[in-house]
Amino acid sequence: MTDNNEQAMPASHTVSAYDDELQFLIRRIAEMGGIAERMVSESVTALVNSDIALSQKVVSDDVVLDEAERQIGEKAVLIIAKRQPMASDLRDIIGSIRIAADLERVGDMAKNIAKRVIAVQGMAQPKKLVYGLEHLSELALTQLTEVLDAYSARSPSLAQAIRDRDEEIDAIYTSLFRELLTYMMEDPRNITACTHLLFCAKNIERIGDHATNIAETVYYTATGNELSTDRPKDDESATVTVEQK
Repeated sequence: MTDNNEQAMPASHTVSAYDDELQFLIRRIAEMGGIAERMVSESVTALVNSDIALSQKVVSDDVVLDEAERQIGEKAVLIIAKRQPMASDLRDIIGSIRIAADLERVGDMAKNIAKRVIAVQGMAQPKKLVYGLEHLSELALTQLTEVLDAYSARSPSLAQAIRDRDEEIDAIYTSLFRELLTYMMEDPRNITACTHLLFCAKNIERIGDHATNIAETVYYTATGNELSTDRPKDDESATVTVEQK
């Protein structure tokens, strides 16, 4: 009787330790998601309000995301080497590496936007376009928040729905791209500010793309299948032309 209990305890302890290691990855992804969301929100707020102090905070916060991604990568490799996971556990671990990389890139996009705040300080910015950027960022943030919820719930249906909505952000970005070009053509004095806003718009559009990447990873980890590579895309900025008046 005693011998059986003594044999059972190490196995139970091993399973518990393994679960703790998997939960570490899940918690760190959730923490990264929260930081990434805040950075995006604060970078756009800094842009709209010309808040230099807030933009500098966003730039400095990027280091935290970089460190979190490194920790997740190291922990994932250690778990694979030590536990040799199979099936869904292995997909979860690989998925955490992929999602951490996307969230780190979201942080980079937010940092890029924050850096533009300093560049456009004191320049006249078309308010309509700044608010257009704000609206675009709200859509991207909604997408990011929902995809993190899908990850938490391991919901493939929600992940697929989020991925299929990516075209909405692309369409608005294309419209904003056209308006920014028009402003630059109408008055050369707008060129510098509008160029910086153009880069900000592209960074926000890329945040939506990374949210879509995460949705695809969530779907894969939950089902073992990849979504179709024919992702809906409506970014037609490459075809936009504006007649010079």
